[in-house]
Amino acid sequence: MHVLQDPPAVSPNVTAGVLLCARSVGEQLTLPFPSVGEILSATSATRSRAYEVAREIRELLPALARSPGRPREGRVPAPADEIAELRGEVLGLVMKHPGCVQVRAERARYGERFRRLVLELRAGHVELPLSDFAEAICVPLGTVQDWLSASGQVAAEQDAPAAPAAGASEHAGSEQDAEQARIETVLCAWRAWSGAFGAFCEHVRTEHRLDLGNTMIASILFAHGERTPVRRGRRHRDEQALRGAFETFFPGAQWVLDGKTLEVVIDGEVLHVNLELAVDAASDAAVGVTVRDEEDSKAVTEALASGVQTTGELPVAALLDNRPSNHTPEVDAALGETMRIRATPGRAQNKAHVEGAFGLFAQKVPPIEVDTREPRALARTLALLVATTFLRALNRAPRRDRGGRTRADLYAQTVTPQEREAARQALQERLRKQELARQTRVARQDPIVAALLDDAFARLELLDPERHLRDAIACYLPDSIVDAIAIFDGKRRAGTLPAGADARYLLGIARNVQHVHEADAITEALLRERLGARDRLLQPLAQDRDRILAGAADPDVALDALVDRLVCSERTVDRHFWLDAAACLLAPMDDDPRRSLARRAAQRIHAAFRLGIGDRDRLVRSLLRRLWPLS
Repeated sequence: MHVLQDPPAVSPNVTAGVLLCARSVGEQLTLPFPSVGEILSATSATRSRAYEVAREIRELLPALARSPGRPREGRVPAPADEIAELRGEVLGLVMKHPGCVQVRAERARYGERFRRLVLELRAGHVELPLSDFAEAICVPLGTVQDWLSASGQVAAEQDAPAAPAAGASEHAGSEQDAEQARIETVLCAWRAWSGAFGAFCEHVRTEHRLDLGNTMIASILFAHGERTPVRRGRRHRDEQALRGAFETFFPGAQWVLDGKTLEVVIDGEVLHVNLELAVDAASDAAVGVTVRDEEDSKAVTEALASGVQTTGELPVAALLDNRPSNHTPEVDAALGETMRIRATPGRAQNKAHVEGAFGLFAQKVPPIEVDTREPRALARTLALLVATTFLRALNRAPRRDRGGRTRADLYAQTVTPQEREAARQALQERLRKQELARQTRVARQDPIVAALLDDAFARLELLDPERHLRDAIACYLPDSIVDAIAIFDGKRRAGTLPAGADARYLLGIARNVQHVHEADAITEALLRERLGARDRLLQPLAQDRDRILAGAADPDVALDALVDRLVCSERTVDRHFWLDAAACLLAPMDDDPRRSLARRAAQRIHAAFRLGIGDRDRLVRSLLRRLWPLS
């Protein structure tokens, strides 16, 4: 009979994790323990999950040791009347604005009005412990801490005037059209709504009993100027890219190379290595493979050498993505006479051949988990063996879309000299067009801007051996380039750059900032024209602005009111109007008070959680550009 009479209170994975953790501690004390295999066999646990639990237990062990001294005294309960007051404020907002709090699948989603109310209440109850405050308003403590941190611990802010209460509009008479009544109901409900659009559509159908689809509701709101949906941007044109389908010639004419990060678990430690793969574009055969610690120039050269060992010769051309490490003198030397073709930025289908192989690899190969004392070297070796085995099997697998022939059969087919020469000429023409486009960009460059980019690339340690990226960035306006460099440097100092971000990331920032600058200039021109003509659309805004400036005794009060109008605006033209109003208020001031009020406005904008972080950043940049222009 087993020693344990009752079933275990935890899962086998947790039991195995405890034993593995104890085994690692026991080995340091030279105590006898069963092997890993014996523990997993006895508990029937999963190896990967057991190692994860063991790692979590090791991280929790230091928390079990209590510091010396008397036990902490119990927490004094918060006053009941203060708790009741807080809950009454929260309940009143939820009743007045349905949708500001939504709970789905045990997760809550909070609207901007609710967040602003929480910041307001916290400013008036700072003496109340934060844990009691969070419990009183029925919001998790961590969520409240995130809101306070995101707003910079600023004081509570006044909310914008409440919209009219939701409800069905009154009928003008018995002859009123039923369709018009439904439209009025949707409009009134939306003006009082504070949540997401999808939840609003569900609210209209369930609470107002209107059988309307999401598209119909969106059309009603758009037609009456209440909501403008976000449109997907058009595809960015690239003169260096191929249009249409990927052009293939014959096996051996063009290889596609790319890298993929693999996860290898060694003794419970997760290590990452890079799998570099070369795939033939015509046959989809994997011709070269190598494994290194990271995706670099050495990985490309080793994959090419592996392809030569497999096929006997280099291809006519090799397609590589725009990572700077793929375009170095070392790679050029390994390619020799082979033409190097750049992949089109933002079009993953350019590398569909190698990406498809990576997808099959992920489906076919199980997790790589090894118990050894030499993790780094063994990780590379095992990953290489597994990848080689898989790709060899893949090359010999019959393909239904190729008449049952394998990738190896397709690669071995005979190629005539005419076909080879035609492919070489077509690829050479593509390379010539790319070089002409690059020379055109260089000729149009401002030498001052080029020097500015050279200094920035050296300071930020960005690779661009052939100046392709610097030439592309130099095509944008100096304002956009300076802003892009500052954003990249700020993200780097704050540690918020994405993993692997390089000079291509800086190019993307410059492109986006340039678009925003252009849109700002166009909008400002439209705004000036409309103001000059006293357009009916802007008359109420101008009257509201004049009323705010006339009724505010202090500039900070007027600035707060202008910023509140800014973050609550739905239309882009309205936002630019309020940005100009705020800039005109601060521009005549001395430098010190202007800086102080600009920081106040930025903090208030960042506390408007109804806007996405990108929208908040753009509003702050637009305001600062108006206050301190570079030209």
